[in-house]
Amino acid sequence: MEDVGREVTKLTRQKSYQEKYQEMVQTVLADEDVKAFIAKHRPNLTNQEIEKSYAKLYEFVQEKRKFQLNEPTMIAPGYEPQLVMNFHYIDVTYVPTAELLARKQEEEIRGRIRALDMPKDIQTASIKNFEKEDARSTALLEAIHFIEEYEAEPKLFHKGLYFVGDFGVGKTYLLGAIAHELAVRGFETTLVHFPTFSVEMKQAIAKDQVGEKLDLVKKAPVLMIDDIGADAMSSWIRDDIFGVILQHRMQEHLPTFFSSNFNMLELEEHLAVSQRGDQEPLKAKRIMERIRYLTKEVWMGGKNRRNG
Repeated sequence: MEDVGREVTKLTRQKSYQEKYQEMVQTVLADEDVKAFIAKHRPNLTNQEIEKSYAKLYEFVQEKRKFQLNEPTMIAPGYEPQLVMNFHYIDVTYVPTAELLARKQEEEIRGRIRALDMPKDIQTASIKNFEKEDARSTALLEAIHFIEEYEAEPKLFHKGLYFVGDFGVGKTYLLGAIAHELAVRGFETTLVHFPTFSVEMKQAIAKDQVGEKLDLVKKAPVLMIDDIGADAMSSWIRDDIFGVILQHRMQEHLPTFFSSNFNMLELEEHLAVSQRGDQEPLKAKRIMERIRYLTKEVWMGGKNRRNG
């Protein structure tokens, strides 16, 4: 009796397996994409070859369902399953979606922008999202002109732009938008918030990292210095850091940009007074000669976007 019972159990299990297998086959063969694929390739497929491809067809149907539902258990998230012929058998390949390709492209673009102590949204700034109004139109046109000229002849010297205007008019955003547009075209840019950078350079003295940090900035293919003049500079920062950066970029003809609440004349007056209150007009004049060589002053107006 025990042997008979075991045999019945075995047959029941086999039947259950066979039923499940047939259900799986029916489900797979009922799929519209599977039917269309088999019909297209039927002249080159035998029934036996189709049967040997059931496992791959089942994988396709399951992964297609997960893809459509965006389930996290997909074999290859972001890739769409597709049926292909592999010699005389059916196989599954995974093709990156347009969304995945766009995301990867955007990651590559952002990888060309090095933002040091800058707001996070600066890396997503774009020319097309820059709000156009009369008070900002000149700055926008100058930005577009630079991008086009630089892309056409990147090995030539191109003057950067010195954006001056009140708080919140979009100077920093426009710098980020230019950097993003240059990155789209394959060029690398470094953006630096200068007041924060100055503090870090002072801290770098104890760690013996001054030269390393200075080289990172002064040798950048395209450099954008944000908020210049926001804080009083020590003589060391002005002459041995800022001055060295400007001198190198002037000698190497490297594009340089600035944003400031001071126009160039006001910045010269600001730089002429050290943190100690010493009057050093000649040193300030040397700095400004380099800035004027490297950039063109462009005024920006408009409403303060930081206050709504």
